[in-house]
Amino acid sequence: VATADNASAIYYNPAGMTQLPDNNLRAGIYGIYFDPTYRPPSASSKNGATFHIQNNLAAVPQFFYTFTPGDLPLSFGLGIYSPFGGSLAWPDDTGFRTVATKGSLTYEKFNAAFAVKLAPGLSLGGGVTADYAKIDLEQGLRPNATPLINFFRFTGSGWTAGYDLGLLWKPIEKISVGATYRSSTTITMDGQTEFEQQPVIPETHRPAEADFKFPLNTTFGISWRPTPKWNLEIDADYTDWSSFKTIEITQTPPLPFPIKAVVPVTLRWQPSWMYEFGVTRYFDNGWRVSAGYVFNENSVPDAYYSPLAADMDRHFFSAGVGFRGKRLDFDLAYQFGYGPARTVTGSQPSSQPAFLTGERADGTYDFISHAVMLTVGLHF
Repeated sequence: VATADNASAIYYNPAGMTQLPDNNLRAGIYGIYFDPTYRPPSASSKNGATFHIQNNLAAVPQFFYTFTPGDLPLSFGLGIYSPFGGSLAWPDDTGFRTVATKGSLTYEKFNAAFAVKLAPGLSLGGGVTADYAKIDLEQGLRPNATPLINFFRFTGSGWTAGYDLGLLWKPIEKISVGATYRSSTTITMDGQTEFEQQPVIPETHRPAEADFKFPLNTTFGISWRPTPKWNLEIDADYTDWSSFKTIEITQTPPLPFPIKAVVPVTLRWQPSWMYEFGVTRYFDNGWRVSAGYVFNENSVPDAYYSPLAADMDRHFFSAGVGFRGKRLDFDLAYQFGYGPARTVTGSQPSSQPAFLTGERADGTYDFISHAVMLTVGLHF
């Protein structure tokens, strides 16, 4: 947020676009292998079952373009990226089947941005976003998937608008300060429910919708360049996940008993912080090497813990290499993620099926991930 020296400034800090002359393109892909695991309360690492999700791979693309016309103190940009997302599918025999079995979220932002240089070393930026999201949630209606089919599923998608703001200030030659604010967004996921509970309820579909309020985010950072060959930055990143309270899935009646027209899903997440540190060493021939660390606080309390988030305090370590030429540049990075074991106790049923069956999300959760990110840039 305090460096923002390539076209991805549209995401990290739109005020940083004023540092980029002429035209700049940047595109990349983030590929990840992630492995959350779960052990029931009665299990141990020696003699109990350990459950893994069914699909461990994901890939997320991104694209950024900036333009600074001539010597004007104005810059413009367009970014397409995914600030939120995920997909988890647990086996049916975990012991929390009526709490959750599957969930996925796709969230894309189309961000038109601008920036103005008010004075040497001081820039402001901002933008408007068109946001698209698609969600898919599924749970069982009984603890067992067989011999009688039983499940409840909601799928929906929708659009909304948001905005972001950025500040970049360089009070002295070796120090720059950055700050951003991204608005919360509410998306009405319009779609349908699908459910079946043999032998009582045949396969049924109903139009349905649910409002999801995605959180606001603000970031503050300081970059220190002791020499032109070094850059060290510290950031603090706040996300107000308390916007995820109780989600109500509203279906169009009539509905067969015991399915309710309004299905509440209790989340009650909490705000959380990420603390980030990064360092880059630049070389005379255009090459650079970087390393970084992120501590990501847990956002999901024990009381209504969701296996679809499988959240916990997490640590991320990364290292990368990059090159900047006259027209082309690229960066390649590896990231290792680790979440120490979190034991959840005293969780409450988050939905009616879990309340009726008495199933809980209690147990021990772990997390590990390996990710590779490749970005390629063109400036002209």
